[in-house]
Amino acid sequence: MNANIKSRIVRIGETKIDLKPEYEKVVAIHRVAKVVKGGRRFSFSAIVVVGNGDGIVGYGLGKANEVTDAIAKGVEEAKKNLIRVPIMKNTIPHEILGKFGGGLVLLKPAAAGTGVIAGGAMRAVLEAAGIKDVLAKSKASSNAHNVVKATFDALLRVKAPHMVAMQRQISMNKVFNG
Repeated sequence: MNANIKSRIVRIGETKIDLKPEYEKVVAIHRVAKVVKGGRRFSFSAIVVVGNGDGIVGYGLGKANEVTDAIAKGVEEAKKNLIRVPIMKNTIPHEILGKFGGGLVLLKPAAAGTGVIAGGAMRAVLEAAGIKDVLAKSKASSNAHNVVKATFDALLRVKAPHMVAMQRQISMNKVFNG
């Protein structure tokens, strides 16, 4: 995990949060071959997203000689890297760009009933977070690792409306209506 994203992750104790198994999603599995004296030795890496469907989401990368072990390791790492996402009326409060490596993602709030309009890696993160209406576009790399990390970067940059109101010392009504 990049140090920049890692430093901004707010640690949430996994014992306090009930992570639902239906929000555990395997985003990508890769087979890696190492050439040794006797031939090729295969191992697997899996990037996994977990969440509770109510604003808490995390991702992890697991590596092992078996696919199931790689997924299990990814789930354990994801539970250690949970973040809280501000959700308002089943969408995000404002438009945001996220960047990581070659990945660049754009997230826009959407009207109720729109659904999650996003590509595979982004969709897994947004659904696990519990965001039900959002428009998302991956504008650069299609690499699942970079897209997931760029999506997390964007979600970490989202500001809760009540925090913006406190910082600006104005009412919540003024935040939205100018």
